[in-house]
Amino acid sequence: METEADVEELDLLDDEEDNPLNRKTVAAILYAVDIDDREKLIELMEPLHAADIADLLEQINAYDRTRLVRLYDREFDGEILSELDESVREEVISLLSPQVLAEAVRELDSDDVVDLVEDLEQGQQDAILGALPDADRLAVQQALSYPEESAGRLMQREVVMMPEHWNVGQAIDHMRSNDNLPDQFYHIILVDPRLHPVGNVALGRIMAARREIALADLKEDMFRVIPIDQDEEDVAYAFNQYHLISAPVVDQEGRLVGQITIDDAMIVMGEEHEEDLLLLAGVSESSLTDRVVDTVRGRFPWLLVNLATAILASLVIAQFDAVIAQFVALAVLMPIVASMGGNAGTQSMTVAVRALATRDLTGSNVWRVIRREVLVGVVNGTAFALTMGIIGLIWFGSVRLAIVIAAAMVINLVMAGLAGTVIPIALEKFKVDPALASGTFVTTVTDVVGFFAFLGFASIYLL
Repeated sequence: METEADVEELDLLDDEEDNPLNRKTVAAILYAVDIDDREKLIELMEPLHAADIADLLEQINAYDRTRLVRLYDREFDGEILSELDESVREEVISLLSPQVLAEAVRELDSDDVVDLVEDLEQGQQDAILGALPDADRLAVQQALSYPEESAGRLMQREVVMMPEHWNVGQAIDHMRSNDNLPDQFYHIILVDPRLHPVGNVALGRIMAARREIALADLKEDMFRVIPIDQDEEDVAYAFNQYHLISAPVVDQEGRLVGQITIDDAMIVMGEEHEEDLLLLAGVSESSLTDRVVDTVRGRFPWLLVNLATAILASLVIAQFDAVIAQFVALAVLMPIVASMGGNAGTQSMTVAVRALATRDLTGSNVWRVIRREVLVGVVNGTAFALTMGIIGLIWFGSVRLAIVIAAAMVINLVMAGLAGTVIPIALEKFKVDPALASGTFVTTVTDVVGFFAFLGFASIYLL
């Protein structure tokens, strides 16, 4: 039965009526599981999308997840497996009976099966592959032979291709008589006699044209071919840059072997953006369902690096212990200089990392961007220098102290703009992910420069 902890957990879920997983629905599902009412469970789960069911399985605890999966059993849909987080997916697969698992994976397209099995242990991979028909199993195994995060892993084998000399009538008759068409497709791929793709024809243009019109006359102007070994990040960039809906994938001889559709490309883009966001915070890929030890293992290294850089900044401060001992006001104002520099550096760094990811920052405009960020640092530094100078004068009644903090503020904000742009570019040049390491280096630079400038000026003008 539901415990008090379960109720508190459900309180965290969205309660809005238009949310399929509102608190009442989730509570009703868990109650049906508690009383072992399979018919009621199926009734409650039937309106939910596969993605919503996956979210439900990820949000509830392991005990309830086990009972729900086993009670739901034969109704389990393959799309749910595709939507599940990897950390939960293996657990759910182990709970499904071989017959249910076999039926679930047979419903999936080849690219979804590849995505499903590529991160599983060998035993679970064999169980899923063994449930597939021979032709599908061979296609999945061949896809798994391609490099990870390549177009070969991302593509689906199911394509609709036709000879380039066909007309609209022949295309329509072929589609009507073919029982093996994909459930969803956007284009017909035209091929030459050697199976080299030569163009795409949108279904909408075919339906709007007369039967005698040649398919070659309906080809789209934008047509790009994806090499099978191309990195999936480059694939996603092409889809976003050229507004593609689908694109054929070719092998080393240029023959058509599959296609990539926009939904798969957008998943890659989402994953890349999520990865960059996590790396900017020094956090590796993780899930709310991860174990404590896995979370610690992912975060500890970058906290250790951060400790090392913090010690470096402290060593700079230690060089000026005499001046700090004589002027306590310096200890009060030091964090302001470092904090302003750190925030300004993070702003410039975020813009630079995003521009590198979207390929907007290139060799042709890099110096213009650097100059812009430095000028922004000059303007902001001057404005905040005047502000802090006035505050320092009123607060401590010292003109010299006001000049010291104003000068340090200008220098640190200029350096923040420069470091926040140059460091990500340099890391990209050395084949290091800018999102992974930029934050640590930028913060270190602004802390060290800020403390050195502030305390250095103080030792010159105040002693």
